[in-house]
Amino acid sequence: MKDTKDTVAAVDRCRGPVSLTACLGAIVLALALGGCADTAEKQPYFAEAGKAATQGGSADTLGIKIEGIHLSAAGYMLDFRYRVLDPVKAAPLLDPKIQPYLLDEASGAQLAVPDAPKVGRLRATSRNKVITGRTYYMLFANPGRYLKAGSKVTVVAGDARISDLTVY
Repeated sequence: MKDTKDTVAAVDRCRGPVSLTACLGAIVLALALGGCADTAEKQPYFAEAGKAATQGGSADTLGIKIEGIHLSAAGYMLDFRYRVLDPVKAAPLLDPKIQPYLLDEASGAQLAVPDAPKVGRLRATSRNKVITGRTYYMLFANPGRYLKAGSKVTVVAGDARISDLTVY
């Protein structure tokens, strides 16, 4: 019986230094990865997409500023983000009755917004009121990773068209 107590006490003494080493390792890893994330934030992530959209006139005609369209979910989704500048002009993009799609300019392929059974369409809609300055989103399916970074696309929602967008 005495041997069992000595063994338990020895195991308890070992847990302290091991867990301390593991915690310190996790902290060092988090700091190292945090440094990587910091350098990525300094790059102009949305600069080109916002610039192209303003030249295309979407700020004037649709009342939005394009934040960007990026590959997401390991390339199987496209994340389209835009900031509302004028809620009245941006209403067609947020109308739940209109079904937007993404048009590949090279091939003419149309990619839709998925309609998941439990969460519904993967896009923001205006149930109440549209808030000026808020960023809204649409997620488009990219089956088979059809579109790649650098592809030129057009977002179509009813009569609204936002063309010459580059996927990042």
